[in-house]
Amino acid sequence: MVQTDSPRAVPRQPAIAVPATLAGVLDPAWLGAALGREVAEVEAVEVIRTVATKVRLRLRFAGEQGWDAFCIKGLLDVDEMTARGGSTCVLEADFYCKVAQTVDVRVPECVAAVIDREGQQAVIVMRDLIASGARFCSALEAFSADDAAGSLGQLARLHAGSAFLDGADWIRPRAADLARMTYVTPEMLQELMDGPRREGVPQSVLDAGRLVTAMKALADRDGQRPQFMIHGDSHAGNIFRTGDGPGLIDWQLLQRGGWALDVAYHLCAVLPVDVAEREERRLLGEYLAQMRGFGFAMPGEEEAWAQYRESVLYGYYLWAITRRVDPPIINQFFNRLGNGVARHGSHALLGVA
Repeated sequence: MVQTDSPRAVPRQPAIAVPATLAGVLDPAWLGAALGREVAEVEAVEVIRTVATKVRLRLRFAGEQGWDAFCIKGLLDVDEMTARGGSTCVLEADFYCKVAQTVDVRVPECVAAVIDREGQQAVIVMRDLIASGARFCSALEAFSADDAAGSLGQLARLHAGSAFLDGADWIRPRAADLARMTYVTPEMLQELMDGPRREGVPQSVLDAGRLVTAMKALADRDGQRPQFMIHGDSHAGNIFRTGDGPGLIDWQLLQRGGWALDVAYHLCAVLPVDVAEREERRLLGEYLAQMRGFGFAMPGEEEAWAQYRESVLYGYYLWAITRRVDPPIINQFFNRLGNGVARHGSHALLGVA
């Protein structure tokens, strides 16, 4: 197991209400209660609204002259349907409160997590990485093979901390849950796949019924393999870069599953199709060598390659069912991952005609 170089502090977890609005998280009284210090002044720097809202802000504590920079994440000013996804915010908060201290992965410093377990909502308060010189990768950013090797190394370090899964039943096999979800029907999925996202994707992988069947087969097969602690959503938009190297953000799909779910998703999502085709097997070999260096008995080259080829379908399925993200981002990842599924013959490997 990889140990962290220096212990991370456990975030504060005050028993206060979880704000549901932007105004609520910017309230000096609430921030003071969350951070355990009186806040004299607050200024919003940037508000980024996706499914969850990220609020970059600076504040001045009472009795101090300087300003401190933070970033808050939560479901703010959302409709009822979006609010039902609050369990993913709780999962992310639990990552920072329980897991981050046990793994040697570069992540934001979370200083407070306000959690309502009964209502299944949470807000986290982190140090603002941008203010300290970090850069967040764009979801549309094309990685080089060297870039991908760096972020893949962070995933390996996460996977190396998988001993944490013992007794952590709250970290679920989400691939299995997704394979059996009913909120996107095959008919709805086919309509999504027939839209603009299909451009440049081989016709052979655009059948929703086949995709659903293959996803169930992958989940069943993956559940029989050694389980690792995996990120679950390892695309370019969830990577940041610092002078010390890349790091990982967005832990809302933290899960247990086969290592290949993360690795195949990551490489086929961040690399342009031609680069992935040329470099992915070499990068897979580097990942396996790193995991063996951490003491893990990984499968041999051909078996690992087969698992990788099957598992590309996981990321493709995620972006096939995605609706509440900017269309250019959906189209990019659907294209790269769809081409990966076609290139690797994932359906056939999973026994789906």
